[in-house]
Amino acid sequence: MEIHEALEIVRKLADGLHPETGQTVSGDSIYQHPQAVRALNRAVLALEVQQAREHARNSLPANAGKPWSNTEDTQICEELRRGVNFQEIARTHGRTLGSILARLIRLGKISAQANRLNSQKSV
Repeated sequence: MEIHEALEIVRKLADGLHPETGQTVSGDSIYQHPQAVRALNRAVLALEVQQAREHARNSLPANAGKPWSNTEDTQICEELRRGVNFQEIARTHGRTLGSILARLIRLGKISAQANRLNSQKSV
């Protein structure tokens, strides 16, 4: 079961509705008990957080979090030398902007101080 499906069901139960019919559940139902309603609402919040995490994870570029190869290190250094902007380097390599900057700092091609100054100018 997907998170969005579970979330829809738990939301309906928390709202006092039957998940399949959408009709109000009877007042003597366990789903109408105050503690159960509070628990269901907490479950809704937890599922919403998980859904947001999954969305963020799925929005990352293809190579985000993958190890760097020597070939890729050489390529990004060459692109930097040619004056290719950081955003374009990130797009080309399927990486985040932050990972490109961090890698170039680690490789000694840019300084952390220069990176901070550069990011403050763009604000």
